[in-house]
Amino acid sequence: MKQQTIVIKLGTSVLTGGSKKLDRSKIVELVRQCHLLHQQGHKIIVVTSGAIAAGREELNYPDLPKTVASKQLLASVGQGKLIQLWEQLFSIYNIFIGQMLLTRADLEDRERFLNAQDALKAMLENQIIPVINENDAVATAEIKVGDNDNLSALAAILAQADKLILLTDQEGLFTADPRKDPSAKLITEIETIDTTLKSMAGDSVSGLGTGGMGTKLQAAEIAGKAGIEVVIAAGSRANVIVDIANNIAVGSRFIAKKTPLEHRKHWLFGAPPAGTIILDDGAVNAILHQGRSILPKGIVGVVSDFSRGEVVDICDQKKVSIARGVSRYNSDALRQIAGHHSQDIAQLIGYEYGPVAVHRDDMIVK
Repeated sequence: MKQQTIVIKLGTSVLTGGSKKLDRSKIVELVRQCHLLHQQGHKIIVVTSGAIAAGREELNYPDLPKTVASKQLLASVGQGKLIQLWEQLFSIYNIFIGQMLLTRADLEDRERFLNAQDALKAMLENQIIPVINENDAVATAEIKVGDNDNLSALAAILAQADKLILLTDQEGLFTADPRKDPSAKLITEIETIDTTLKSMAGDSVSGLGTGGMGTKLQAAEIAGKAGIEVVIAAGSRANVIVDIANNIAVGSRFIAKKTPLEHRKHWLFGAPPAGTIILDDGAVNAILHQGRSILPKGIVGVVSDFSRGEVVDICDQKKVSIARGVSRYNSDALRQIAGHHSQDIAQLIGYEYGPVAVHRDDMIVK
């Protein structure tokens, strides 16, 4: 079997077995499966939830106010206990792990993205299993990914993974909520994530984690566009990780796009748009049908303030998003050069970073 890079996301409900504390017996079974694949030469990455649950357990379930600071407190206590547990269990099989704590800020900035990617690559090349979690103890709302489903998709892009396995307390995606509708059927294979499919996704009901089926669909969509196969399955199923790695039909499988985006564009998925560039019809046509870059001449509006190098949404005059890209100029400069020819840029603003506002190589067309 071809050696693969596999990202395994483990939700809090999987790690606790639905209880209030981490279930060591369940976690060691997941570690055993990771060991089997690791032994076969696969590169394994674990994205783990459970820091807050571990913190609550360590502090004997304190009665804390429902504030961000309380969650950060629990995460800061629990993260140490969580990584210690992973280290202890993987050491049973003489496997070293490396901790990576990430925020969206680490993934939306090109240089920090590449630094994280280099660290991840170095660990995998040295047979070390990266254990990734969001840095909840310091992350603010502005820099949080917000849930480990989406974080795992971004980690899969970082690692140029072949598969992303999202383990949860459900068998997969159903046509309706199986806890309420006994006629609900498991959807075993998905080619396209559309509005109908999204409407089938419910929220987390365990009260233990932040991600429901909706965030798993978001993760599947992000990873799928980058050419990564995604499987949602029950973490309690016997041998679930090994079976998925061996292409045995388990849970809900999302088929990856056959023509994934170029690698240098993958990092754009990690970045929320800082603003919007609005184009005239001619520029929209040039992007959608001629593979062109955005010239100042085609810009008719700039929304919000952003810096050079930030990711922006690219819309038509009806405010429909057609692409996403990295702006070569800040918002103030774009407002000044909008509607003008490229050769006039230096005269208008006193400097220039080239003739295009957003280069085709730094753009994802939707």
